[in-house]
Amino acid sequence: MNTLKPDYERWFAEEVQVHEAALRAWLRSSFPSLSDLDDIVQESYLRLWRAHGKGEVHSPRAFLFATARNAALDLFRRRQVVRMEQVEDSARLSVLEESPGVVDTVSKRQEIALLTQAIQNLPDRCRQVLTLRKIYGLTQKEIAARLGIAEHTVEVQVANGMRRCADYLARHGLR
Repeated sequence: MNTLKPDYERWFAEEVQVHEAALRAWLRSSFPSLSDLDDIVQESYLRLWRAHGKGEVHSPRAFLFATARNAALDLFRRRQVVRMEQVEDSARLSVLEESPGVVDTVSKRQEIALLTQAIQNLPDRCRQVLTLRKIYGLTQKEIAARLGIAEHTVEVQVANGMRRCADYLARHGLR
């Protein structure tokens, strides 16, 4: 007996399952020692399905990949066995790892790439003003003088650019 709503089935087939091959390839390249690939994919589908039911999914592909990454990391954490040994001088031990992990680094690079795409999709003037303000740190007055426009125009363009970038990121699963 099939208890799924037809709309959910269509959504899952058209918006989620189409990414399975790419997800599996990404998981294999990102986590080469992962032996439970099918379990991770199924767990990701389940988490995505539940979130979709609550209306929390804006970009199924981004949500699926982020969920798969988290599920894989959860699996590795559960597998980790820590052996405790007596240490005479614990002050000599460095227990704080300050450098970011590979997953964090890759995740940040993907977020930066997505932000770059968002900025590139802005209209020319808006992209130019936003870049001068947010990347190069110029004041509104400096931007207005450089581009020959009113300071108010600079203010409006920055606000529009920020709003459009936020909307773009939200559509792609980042909030």
